[in-house]
Amino acid sequence: MHVLVVHNRYSSAQPSGENRVVDEEVGLLRAAGHRVDVFERRSDDIAARSLLGKAAVPLLVPWNPAVRAELAARLRSERPDVVHVHNVFPLLSPAVLAACADVGVPVVATLHNYTQVCPPGTLHRDGRPCTECVGSAASLPAVRHGCYRNSRLATVPLAVSLSVNRRRWWSGVERFFCISATQRDVLVRSGMPAERLAVKHNFVPDPGARRAGAGEHLLFLGRLAEAKGVRLLMAAWDGITASGGVGVPLVIAGAGPLEPEVTAWAAGRDDVRYVGLYDPAQCRQAIARSVAVVAPSMSLETFGLVVAEAMAAGVPAVAAGHGAFVELVEEGVTGLLHRPGEAASLVSCLRRITAEPDRNREMGQAARRRYEQGFSPAVGLERLVEEYRTAIAGRSESMGGINGG
Repeated sequence: MHVLVVHNRYSSAQPSGENRVVDEEVGLLRAAGHRVDVFERRSDDIAARSLLGKAAVPLLVPWNPAVRAELAARLRSERPDVVHVHNVFPLLSPAVLAACADVGVPVVATLHNYTQVCPPGTLHRDGRPCTECVGSAASLPAVRHGCYRNSRLATVPLAVSLSVNRRRWWSGVERFFCISATQRDVLVRSGMPAERLAVKHNFVPDPGARRAGAGEHLLFLGRLAEAKGVRLLMAAWDGITASGGVGVPLVIAGAGPLEPEVTAWAAGRDDVRYVGLYDPAQCRQAIARSVAVVAPSMSLETFGLVVAEAMAAGVPAVAAGHGAFVELVEEGVTGLLHRPGEAASLVSCLRRITAEPDRNREMGQAARRRYEQGFSPAVGLERLVEEYRTAIAGRSESMGGINGG
């Protein structure tokens, strides 16, 4: 099979689970013998643009005509069987869909977030879940609240793109890949065509090393942002420390807007280590040495890559009991779920996960079995190729109907 992957890479200054998923899927397909080419833009390249070029970027978010022409020419030259779209913000735009329609190539799209119904894609505002724009054609609440980067001006291009391109997405994509059933439910309720929304979980490469003993620390691994529950975790940990601790330190790895706050909070403490941004190998090692991975997200996560990575290493998770986490973590079997946004509930779960080593080990073993059944590369490849074939067949049938008519 010949696949063309379309992706606007996120800035390398911040860890991006989405970039990793794209790279790992490309590698998986190539290793299985498929031809995979990539059509991409990089957000890192914006910094090298002239002042005028930088000012023009917001205008390209809803529509980039140059991308349409360039991609259409490439499609005519290479004739892939299917185009797989990931992120198109900010430099590609939904013009990629028009290019595919121009040439008649079927399109699938992975929905890594909620940008189809929420301009910033998070369903989160002011420290709590928000669905004000779900089902709204104009996304005016997002502009009013300045949901993207706390700026009304920065939110406008996203809101405009969502509004003017909504129908283009819905008609131009054969299959949307939702990365959790939770995400699919939200999108169906928003009015997206249910028959085009398939659940295809992200896969996680087998790390090779699994946890051998009881673990050395609790681990938070991810973006240092309020939406990821960093402040909630700090408050919960202070409560744990005040009452004697849990016998292991908390390790925080990552980067993001709260980095200065986390650095100051961890300074001089024996029970907390802030280690900065880990590379992939360091991430795997840190997970394999964990008593549990902590994912206290305040927002409705579409998947939860770090939880699946913990499962692969035979490590249980303590996660917020909403969004996709309730799909990934079976309460008391592969980990524990705390009440979202509640520090006391998080404290209780962290105490429980560290207090019973035998039970913790059983949960880690169950987590590994869950990984093998649902999130391994073999499962990921099978589902990906199956969905490609469904999209190609669907496109052929629709074109046959048009030609026959």
